[in-house]
Amino acid sequence: MRVLRGRAATIAADRERTRTMLARTGETGEPAVRVWAPHRQVAFGRREAAEPGYDRAVAAARERGFDPVERSVGGRAVAYTGSTVAFAHAVPVTDPRVGLDDRYDAAVGSLRRALASLGVDAVPGEPPDAFCPGSHSLQCEGKVVGIAQRVRTDAALVAGCVVVADRGAFADVVDAVYGALEQPFDPASVGSVAAAGGPSDPDPVIDAVERQLVGDAATTVSRIGNGHT
Repeated sequence: MRVLRGRAATIAADRERTRTMLARTGETGEPAVRVWAPHRQVAFGRREAAEPGYDRAVAAARERGFDPVERSVGGRAVAYTGSTVAFAHAVPVTDPRVGLDDRYDAAVGSLRRALASLGVDAVPGEPPDAFCPGSHSLQCEGKVVGIAQRVRTDAALVAGCVVVADRGAFADVVDAVYGALEQPFDPASVGSVAAAGGPSDPDPVIDAVERQLVGDAATTVSRIGNGHT
């Protein structure tokens, strides 16, 4: 299994690293894992770009110091504050119609074990009117983890985010963005690892999530930039 660590110098370069990771898994059949803290941004789902309030939502993100980008996996907009952790697990597939639920279940289990190792007893589910609503989430005093999936003919990318700290900044920008898109959102629905008794530093969260996604697989590590981020 390939493991990518670190963050590229720009948002565009960083996103390209994940796209390349997925493409390589499709070409070679070798799984890959990446866990990191992305640059400050709001990642919009593809369908949101066609909605009437999209321009207002982009402006709301920029006004709060978040660069707007469009993400390839499904779901609603998600904020990355700088401490928010992202994870991406690329796995080969032979039939894109098979294995969707199994991959989701495996990701939920891995993230739950990772949080438990940090002292956070997260459980499946989410509060009403949460960010990026979906059936594959984890909560502990608010939604902490959201998971989405992109499936190609040769590989799938199971990806998501962990709200580590900065719960107020996260909720503030998502509230403004969802308001512009006329989507329901309750700022009180946002949880975080720190608020649930875990660390506020993203580094131990990155380590814990990577460890669980990799499992006992033999790894080849590649470094992107410097440090955990």
